[in-house]
Amino acid sequence: MSINVAFIGLGAMGFPMAGHLSNADFNTTVYNRTKSKAAKWVKDYPDGSLRETPRLAAIDANVVLLCVGNDDDVRSVVYGENGVLAGMSPGAILIDHTTTSAELARELAKAANDLGIQFLDAPVSGGQAGAENGKLTVMLGGDQDTYDAVIALLNCYSQKHQLMGLNGSGQLTKMVNQICIAGIVQGLSEALHFAGKAGLEPTEVIDVISKGAAQSWQMENRSSTMIKGDFDFGFAVDWMRKDLGIVLSEAKTNGANLPITALVDQFYGQVQANGGGRFDTSSLITLLNK
Repeated sequence: MSINVAFIGLGAMGFPMAGHLSNADFNTTVYNRTKSKAAKWVKDYPDGSLRETPRLAAIDANVVLLCVGNDDDVRSVVYGENGVLAGMSPGAILIDHTTTSAELARELAKAANDLGIQFLDAPVSGGQAGAENGKLTVMLGGDQDTYDAVIALLNCYSQKHQLMGLNGSGQLTKMVNQICIAGIVQGLSEALHFAGKAGLEPTEVIDVISKGAAQSWQMENRSSTMIKGDFDFGFAVDWMRKDLGIVLSEAKTNGANLPITALVDQFYGQVQANGGGRFDTSSLITLLNK
């Protein structure tokens, strides 16, 4: 049986993710707020099709996937007469790949379940390169049967996916991911800054310490561009601040103490104030090298 999928949101992540689904012979229909992006996607993936509204894209879809900007963006494509829930049928599955609050994930699960629709919150990690290469990591919240039903889709664009618990658990796991990234990038920034001040050759330092306990994805993938002062790419500071805002809000609710995360969030605020909102998150080092 052929599977019809609808993909809502064709940004840096959604565009290639939807493309992987089309290439895997899923019947893929897309919607994007900026119509020119949807037109370009259909040109690149001629087996797919586009629709004028989220509702129209979701009609006849077995699975609807979202990858937009924030909580409000998700609500704008899910609810209302033109939202996906207005077009989906009972028994269909809604997957949200947007990084949002856990509260929204639980809200969407209830709204979907009330209509006989299953829901998975499924934020991703791996950046644009991970999306393009089909190597994302997906953290999911929902029930086992729903997860099992979409494994073939997830395999199209991810190298790792795992069900973490009930709805909201995927988003909570993504928060853990962002906490780790914030601390690691700040530590790497300080390390490179220190190496320079100590008269060491930063590239040589990275070459040796990256083979030991200090190794990290950030070190392997961002240290060279940090040394060069190249930040016009990657996961934007603006989006990281959005994510850390979600993290810190959740921490107030669950009582977690996140002093380093809160401090790094302030540092990212300084990067934004300096005009670096669209810079990669590794641009934290600019505050040390001023």
